[in-house]
Amino acid sequence: MRYPKLRELKEAIKALIKGPYTSKFPYEPHKPYERFRGKPEFYEKDCVGCGACFQVCPAKAIDMQDVRNKRILTVSLDMCIFCGQCQANCITGKGIMLSNEFDLATTGKRGELRQTIEKEFAICDCCGEKIAPYDQISWVAKRLGPLCFSNASLMLFYLRNLDLALKEELLPKEEFMRSDRIRVLCPRCRREAVLKS
Repeated sequence: MRYPKLRELKEAIKALIKGPYTSKFPYEPHKPYERFRGKPEFYEKDCVGCGACFQVCPAKAIDMQDVRNKRILTVSLDMCIFCGQCQANCITGKGIMLSNEFDLATTGKRGELRQTIEKEFAICDCCGEKIAPYDQISWVAKRLGPLCFSNASLMLFYLRNLDLALKEELLPKEEFMRSDRIRVLCPRCRREAVLKS
């Protein structure tokens, strides 16, 4: 029969005097450390709908769907591995962030473990094709500052956000005029407008 080592005996005596090392979790709430990686949460105001989080998620816990004129981003907490790649690669730095919430057990449906946000698309003034979410284009325009006036689409988005530009209706064009270059256009229509004017 082997006798306990002196180190183990010392630890046992210390535990008897000072009490257990573990926290009293069910009875007292656990306070995680400051840099703890918990539940990822979308922040509607700061998320621009770019889809960078969807592209870098290794567990494919973030889903992105473009339905009609909206982009729908959904994070599934039951598939998330809490790696933090979505937060690290968010272009705004605050669109999706990991919280300190870790107790996500549920006996309900899997729908309780999902968070969804929707972002409206900007539409090409000529062909009606989706360009990008409004919030993403507005964020780029604000980020560029005065340099956004070198791009017609960014300039119009910036001015429309300030209510200084009228929103034009969708006008299908067969023949582009020089004035069509100052409209919100998809890359294909912009190329045609520049070449034909």
